[in-house]
Amino acid sequence: MEKETLDQTEKLMNKAITKLKEDLSLIRTGRVNSRILEKISIIYYETPTPITQLCQVSIPDARTLLLQPWDKNILKEVEKAILKSDLGITPSNDGTNIRLVFPPLSEDRRKELVKNMHKHGEECKVIIRNIRRDQNEHIKRAQNDDLISEDLMYNIQEKIQKTTDKFILMVEELVRAKEKEIMEVH
Repeated sequence: MEKETLDQTEKLMNKAITKLKEDLSLIRTGRVNSRILEKISIIYYETPTPITQLCQVSIPDARTLLLQPWDKNILKEVEKAILKSDLGITPSNDGTNIRLVFPPLSEDRRKELVKNMHKHGEECKVIIRNIRRDQNEHIKRAQNDDLISEDLMYNIQEKIQKTTDKFILMVEELVRAKEKEIMEVH
């Protein structure tokens, strides 16, 4: 029971870290990242399709994304989808490519992004703590049902706490690294 509980705890906490990494990767820093386009899609052959699957995306410089649709007929739809998105960028269409030029981040915008990023970090910590609470309750129920001894219950709870501490530290390191990346002026 101990191994299963600890494995389950790690698995659930890893999922929370993976979600945090995904959320943080979507936050814009001084350099553009093609991942910010992943949530934008258009209807292509009656199927909602992410534009990253319909275009070759390249990064010619630190503030520019270049989209080259494989099917030139979807150029207007891609442009409309980008305009409707929350990117706040006006695409430049030259007839074959779409160029997205991101303005440099102002100090206020950087601080706002850091604040938003810290919110994601806190949400992840809450999820991790809830996992700890649920696992501890599971162990207490097992002890109350006489499936495990009280000593084993305390031993497992101690290991769950160490795992929780490890993952909380991981969240803090991810947030700190992303904050440094956001505040860095290019």
